[in-house]
Amino acid sequence: MKTNNFNGRNFALIIGAYLIVKAILNMIIGSDPIGNLVYSIIEAIALYTGLQYINYIVAGITLIVVLTNLKNNLSDISANWIYLIEAAIDVFCAGLLIAQKDIKEHFTNKWTEIGKN
Repeated sequence: MKTNNFNGRNFALIIGAYLIVKAILNMIIGSDPIGNLVYSIIEAIALYTGLQYINYIVAGITLIVVLTNLKNNLSDISANWIYLIEAAIDVFCAGLLIAQKDIKEHFTNKWTEIGKN
């Protein structure tokens, strides 16, 4: 797919790589299922495409995951500090996906253009 903003695509790819690394780290330290890694890879591929509104979908899902895990992570801060740092990075990445100008310009490919050169 084409990119409408090279810097925006690079930012999106960095966020996608972060999601994959986070899933691998969570598999190692928290015994998360492999499905989370597969889902993170799908998110990274979706971010690469630059299709309209994908940035909002990935940001929304990321924020929902943060909110659903926040209570458990706050219940024992001394043992869950790494998850709180992870949550802060997730919120930052979601904010970038929603508000950063270059990233928003990258996500302007029309869904009707899929498969066209």
